Amino acid sequence: MMNYKETILFIAKCLTISLEENNKKIIEEQIKSTNIDWDSVVRLSTEHYVFPALYCNLKRAKLLSYLPEELVNYMIHITDLNRERNFQIIEQATKINRLLLAHNITPIFLKGTAFLLENLYQDIAERMVGDIDFLVSKKDYKKVIHVLKNDEYYLLFPDSEDPKHSKHYPRMVKNGCINAIEIHREMTTKKHCTLFNYEFVKPSLITKKNISYLSYKHQIIHTIINKQLNDFGYLYKNIALRNYYDVFLLSYKANTLQSILTFPSISKQLNSFLSNASYIFNTPSKILFDKNNHTIKHTSSAINFLNTTWFTKLRKSFIHFKINTKVRIIILAKAVYQREYFWFVLDRITDINWYKRRFMKN
Repeated sequence: MMNYKETILFIAKCLTISLEENNKKIIEEQIKSTNIDWDSVVRLSTEHYVFPALYCNLKRAKLLSYLPEELVNYMIHITDLNRERNFQIIEQATKINRLLLAHNITPIFLKGTAFLLENLYQDIAERMVGDIDFLVSKKDYKKVIHVLKNDEYYLLFPDSEDPKHSKHYPRMVKNGCINAIEIHREMTTKKHCTLFNYEFVKPSLITKKNISYLSYKHQIIHTIINKQLNDFGYLYKNIALRNYYDVFLLSYKANTLQSILTFPSISKQLNSFLSNASYIFNTPSKILFDKNNHTIKHTSSAINFLNTTWFTKLRKSFIHFKINTKVRIIILAKAVYQREYFWFVLDRITDINWYKRRFMKN
């Protein structure tokens, strides 16, 4: 029986076997000689949104014959569904791009959608994608909203507001389209938006077939920032296999260490992500980082959190409480002297639909 940590490390190595020969040998031997807890593998790979990527890597490594037939059939089914969904996402994003270009607006596609459009994966079925995220300049931001509303996009939650401190406009959907969209005016939280923003990334954009993406270097940075800073991954010290897998593939496009050296003020957060990913993936050749005392300590703590003891659960709960309390105190404090935050807080505490959405989300 595999415990949580063993299962995560097994899945992680599986994600690299198409490119890391040493890990392929380890996984092949492990599958042949060990009783793999496939139920746990399916559950955790699904929780981390890498189940199709797991299947695609095992298939390319010709290891599917060692898996239970029923499991392989299930993997094929889910992967085929995700492939079809991703084809629809690509079609939807392409239409958005064409529409905005017709209005002299260049959207910069981000995260999973960008990775699909630029063919980062050997099989587009590998990536499970949430919203279609794209960045526009601040001067075009309101115009983009207007153009998309005229194209029959509407707010997923009609009572949603557009607080000025938010990175993106509230999620929009369109009848007949598979995915919600998020129009970004920023890529980071307000604290870091002067560091990494539209004007900063614009000179180095990649444009292919009239579709624009961040440079590979900036894709690495954005992937890490999104996890470590926007989602508090650095403080939570949690493991995110989907984000790690993205950076693993991007590491074959750009030097990871050179990429993060451009941002010394947040280097410890960026470097810790790379350190964690390197450990989880069993030291792949392309994930380069600065191995120092801080990263050693941070990664050791993150790996220790994979041991689901009562103490680690208590520590995770404390960190969660600490982060949420700090965020709420900051917002309430700003509401005292910044009008936009005042109206944002007032809107939330008087909006019964917001409480319903929070309840449904949790």
